[in-house]
Amino acid sequence: MKIGVYFCNCGSNISGKVDSQQVRQLLETRCDAAYFKTCELMCSDDGKAYLHGEIAAEKPDRIVIAACSPREHEGTFMRVLSGAGMNPYLMQMVNIREQVAWVTSDVGRASVKAAALIRGAVKRVGFHRPLEMKSIEMSPDVMVIGAGPAGLKAALTIAETGRKVTLVEKRAVIGGQPVLYEEVFPNLQCAPCMLEPMLDEILHGEYAKNIEILTLSEVVELYGFYGNFIAKIRKAPRYADMNQCIGCGECIGVCPVDVKNEFNNGLDNRKAISLSFAGALPNVPFIDMAECLRTRGEDCRLCEEACPLGEGIILFDDTEVILERHMGAVIVAVGASLYDAGLIPELGLGRLPDVYTSFEFERLLSSTGPTGGQLMTRSGRAPGSIAIIHCVGSLDANHKEYCSGICCQYAFKFNLMVEHKLPGTQIHHLHKELVYPGKEEYFLYRRAKENPNAVFTAYQDIGTLHITAAEDGILITNALSADDPIKADMVVLCPAVAPSKDSGKLNEILGTTIDSLGFFEELHGRLDSARSKVRGIYIAGACQSPMAIQQAITHGMAAAGYAPSGIVGGKRLEIEPITASVDMDRCSGCRVCMLVCPYRAIGFDEQNRKATVNEVLCEGCGTCIAACPAGAINGNHFTNDAILAEIEGVLA
Repeated sequence: MKIGVYFCNCGSNISGKVDSQQVRQLLETRCDAAYFKTCELMCSDDGKAYLHGEIAAEKPDRIVIAACSPREHEGTFMRVLSGAGMNPYLMQMVNIREQVAWVTSDVGRASVKAAALIRGAVKRVGFHRPLEMKSIEMSPDVMVIGAGPAGLKAALTIAETGRKVTLVEKRAVIGGQPVLYEEVFPNLQCAPCMLEPMLDEILHGEYAKNIEILTLSEVVELYGFYGNFIAKIRKAPRYADMNQCIGCGECIGVCPVDVKNEFNNGLDNRKAISLSFAGALPNVPFIDMAECLRTRGEDCRLCEEACPLGEGIILFDDTEVILERHMGAVIVAVGASLYDAGLIPELGLGRLPDVYTSFEFERLLSSTGPTGGQLMTRSGRAPGSIAIIHCVGSLDANHKEYCSGICCQYAFKFNLMVEHKLPGTQIHHLHKELVYPGKEEYFLYRRAKENPNAVFTAYQDIGTLHITAAEDGILITNALSADDPIKADMVVLCPAVAPSKDSGKLNEILGTTIDSLGFFEELHGRLDSARSKVRGIYIAGACQSPMAIQQAITHGMAAAGYAPSGIVGGKRLEIEPITASVDMDRCSGCRVCMLVCPYRAIGFDEQNRKATVNEVLCEGCGTCIAACPAGAINGNHFTNDAILAEIEGVLA
């Protein structure tokens, strides 16, 4: 077998510390290489042309390239080999720049070390086999789960490329939480007004035909792999015709049933048939059949009778359906929720009537909320003082150790909104830390700080605050200033942003991973935050980490750029051959490999009781190989024989 060694001087990056002539002499006595040649800069155009010509002239069976990290240029040299008619997997790279030249100051020792690594590569490359890329057909379409800002932006961006998008939303409306906010930080812009152009594009714009919106829907099963996913989606009945209803609302007023309004956090009631809230899109009511009189055996048809379009708009016989959709990639954008402040009983949530979460307070401030935007206590009077407690559950080892990053901003926003609605209201900010990152956020804080009626007071730990009922309001005791308790008519809690309650369930369905905090885990926290660890499944928005609307929108665009980049109509998906494979004769069917695979690439053949590897999902990490108690899994390109030979060569 003819093995050629090509030594790259890398300018002076390598040759300044590694003597190629000394390396050559060391290899001549203890190496099976047929020849040794040097090149000044092999990754340059001239260097690549030189390597191409060398392959044609020398016709080696195997090649070892001693140069920089394979991360930098392994792909470069593999393309040169392919272009020269040589199988690219018959090459082995040795990193003598980062692992030798840059970390070993003595030239003699560096040369000996480089020679040892090259000997190992020469031994190893003899066991390389010519591997071939495989390819399969793929779907260019995408499914987006969650119709908040991140999901909407991702869906619209992908639709603009001509792809088909299935947008799955579990609620009856699209827009996510922000459509329930009257004003958003930092410039107090109306959130529904801000999102309206994007919502209009999604529903009626030029690319709306490419977007299938499935409200009241949830993904219940996903199988397949990158380029070829199949999702089963459970779509609950709306009991109203989405195509013919004009959203006039005549059916709502006649309904005799009142139920708690979840869109206002239960602070008021809605009808069993209702629009989610004023301005909700799609502007079509839904029936909560669990509360409808028809479920109790009564043949109530008041809503149908009130419809000005007559029969056929209210659909009492509407049923749940299971839909099946085929797509090449999936984007998860299910958002987040608020930490349950009820887990901190000292704060009085649920015990004292005028203690609210930040979301409840948002709805109280909203003109479409339970009080029509009038700020008042449960007893119906305007509050003279309001306490806003920051970091509820945040920065706390007993609750959530991280900072959510947005709570301070909306607390400062509350300050300005209260001052606008009720000038002169005393506002107490109790805080652990104050956070105002970004180019606009500090100004919002400054405006709140400059409010003469606002007082900022630090507290040490949420457990050192105690909220109790007073004779005419609420009393807040702070351990840092126990002799000076704060009296307020209303308390607003700013809880930590927490993972969505559905994240765990959806994670199991998708086969993705959840991080230690409960958020969907990204491939890399800094370099790949929009990709999950399952190829073809991407994450966007607050389901990955707490973030503001601007960040969520940007994250949605990042996922929308990633998702369709590799799944192009008419193009076949190339599959990297460096994967694991199962020796069926040795596999005992113990499934240990399935438990340890981080990419969900290993399945199980129930008929033969053997493990199987999905080559599309497999990343060739080798975890299953190390874990298999029977040694039944092998790694293509990283066989035991090759690895042992490399070790033998290094130690020779």
